[in-house]
Amino acid sequence: MEDLRSLLYRLKEQHTLTKEEWTALIAGRTPKLARELFSLARQEQQRWYSHDIYIRGLIEFTNYCRNDCLYCGIRRSNKNAARYRLSQEEILSCCRAGYDLGFRTFVLQGGEDSYFTDERMIDLIQAIKSRYPDCAVTLSIGERSRESYQAFFDAGADRYLLRHETFNGEHYSRLHPPSLSAARRQQCLWDLKDIGYQVGTGFMVGSPFQTPEHLAEDLLFIEKLQPHMVGIGPFIPHHDTPFATEPAGTLELTLFMLGLLRLLLPKVLLPATTALGTISPDGREQGVLAGANVVMPNLSPTSVRAKYLLYDNKIAVDAEAAEGRELLERQMTAIGYRVVTARGDSRMTDI
Repeated sequence: MEDLRSLLYRLKEQHTLTKEEWTALIAGRTPKLARELFSLARQEQQRWYSHDIYIRGLIEFTNYCRNDCLYCGIRRSNKNAARYRLSQEEILSCCRAGYDLGFRTFVLQGGEDSYFTDERMIDLIQAIKSRYPDCAVTLSIGERSRESYQAFFDAGADRYLLRHETFNGEHYSRLHPPSLSAARRQQCLWDLKDIGYQVGTGFMVGSPFQTPEHLAEDLLFIEKLQPHMVGIGPFIPHHDTPFATEPAGTLELTLFMLGLLRLLLPKVLLPATTALGTISPDGREQGVLAGANVVMPNLSPTSVRAKYLLYDNKIAVDAEAAEGRELLERQMTAIGYRVVTARGDSRMTDI
């Protein structure tokens, strides 16, 4: 096999590798190779998005969940979780505050909560779109039927985020209860794309039992799906889950995977996630310098942020929305980037 540096340059030109080549790159990475990767990734990032960083207003509107994923702090079996649901008026209040701060995308994220029926979600989507027609509405509420996805799209939802978590079926089964399957998760993504959503997927980096081969399979799936956004972050254990004592994923590997994703899909939207900022004080900045171009500050009421705890030590649970927006502005300016007020649609829609 050609040397790893040559693989990077071929990836930049051809945007594809074999499973064996992906595995070799991931398993054989070095600090020197990572620096070269990040330089190439920034070239692609700036080619398509200049120095613009898009912001999304994250509204964590419910932490009830019917699922029992082994890594998640709001899993159904966690009796210590303090459960909450925001009312429609509370959600609209978050949107109002976010709009005044320059947010033009609202991300409604929650557990798979049966209280939020199709009818309630449709009413909520329509209420947001009627008040803020120049804004995009993104949903991140898990697995639903194709009919539900279609109804939300018809109501005005623009985007849908659904991490596939891991493509490998056997690995998926070690992270999730028997009621969930990798195949079903992936079918949801194909349904969403077919309906017409701007689709986001993604995976955990460093999750229990993960191998470089698993990550290679994730990249092959993403190449096939051609999503508009890919959200990845390090696995971080939560103290009230079966994986409480498992080691966390690393900043180093997560940044490397961000760089690879930017070369694989140069036009894709790549968030520098909250989890990155949780494992390192400058994690989000390092994410941008590795190829990311989206950040999602929290617009949720401060009274509930500590309750939406998917993993331990989540950052900025006490910061007001305006404080988070100002901090982000300073962080991005310090590394030569600018936060922009825009819907921030993916250039993947140009394909």
